[in-house]
Amino acid sequence: MPMPEQSIEFRYDTQLLLDKYVEDGEDPDDVSDDLVDEIRDYLLENVKGDSMVIAGDSGEDEFGEKAIVKLHYHVNEPWDVLAYCRKFGEIYDIVVEDMDRQSRDLKG
Repeated sequence: MPMPEQSIEFRYDTQLLLDKYVEDGEDPDDVSDDLVDEIRDYLLENVKGDSMVIAGDSGEDEFGEKAIVKLHYHVNEPWDVLAYCRKFGEIYDIVVEDMDRQSRDLKG
């Protein structure tokens, strides 16, 4: 059976959280701000999409202080987003939803 024609320009709602532990002496808020800028700029330049929402914060756990980034982006290549973000630290709470399929299921 052939695939139905895609009705949404950017098919995959891609969401993730990213933790990057900071070095001694680094300010986690500064690291978070820098990460947000670097990730946003790279993705806008290299991975076509829309509806990007990206925010940073800082936190601490048993392993130390960390920068935290939350990303939401509609794209056609979610694997490119995941691979790029992974190089900065641990990514988790990953969600990739096929919005085109959701739309078809609602109409069906």
